[in-house]
Amino acid sequence: MASYGLFLILATLTVLSPGPGVVLTLSNALRHGWTGSLPGILGIATGAFMVAGISASSVGLILATSAVAFTILKYIGALYLLYLGIKMWRTQSFIPELKLTSPRPWRRYVEALSIQLLNPKAGFFFLAVFPQFIKPEGNYYSQFFLLVSSYSLLVVLVHSGYALMANGARGWLSTNKGARIVGKLSGITFFCFGVLMASTSK
Repeated sequence: MASYGLFLILATLTVLSPGPGVVLTLSNALRHGWTGSLPGILGIATGAFMVAGISASSVGLILATSAVAFTILKYIGALYLLYLGIKMWRTQSFIPELKLTSPRPWRRYVEALSIQLLNPKAGFFFLAVFPQFIKPEGNYYSQFFLLVSSYSLLVVLVHSGYALMANGARGWLSTNKGARIVGKLSGITFFCFGVLMASTSK
C-alpha cells in the first residue's frame, strides 16, 4: 500500500473538519455527557464504514454517474438535517430536561448513522481518495479493509476528543440561558448544513 501515513493525515484532517457529524457529537456531549455521546460516535463510525463499502460497490458507481440518484439522496439528507435543525432550535433546556427524559442510546446511534448514510458527499470522498492509496498489484480487499477500518477508528478517536472538550461546558448548560444559546446555534448550524447540501452539485 502506498503512503499509508499520508492517508492517515488526510483522513484525520477530513474527520476533524466541521460537519453535521461533528455538530451532532458536540450536541450529544453537551446534553448527555461524554459517555452519552458514545452511541452517536459509534453510529457515525459505523456509517462511515458502510458508506465506504457502498462506494466500493456498484451502488457507489451509480451515485457517481447518475444525477438523478445523487439528487434524490442529496435532498433526503438535506431534509433530515433541516429537521434536526428545527428540533435543536426548539430546544429550551438541555441538562434538567434530559435528567427526566433522555433518549435511549440506540436512538442516538440511529440518528448519527442516518446522518452519515444520507450524505452523498461522504461517498465521493471514498471514491476519490481510496484508489490513490491502494496498490493494483496487492490484495484489494485487505487494503480496502485496512483503510476503512483506520478511517472509522479515527472517527471514534477524533469525535471522542470533541465530546470530551464539549463535556467541560456542561456546567454552563445547566442555566436556561446557556441551553437556549447552544440550542439556537446548533439549530442554525444544522439548518445551514441542510441548505448547503441541497444546493451542492457533483
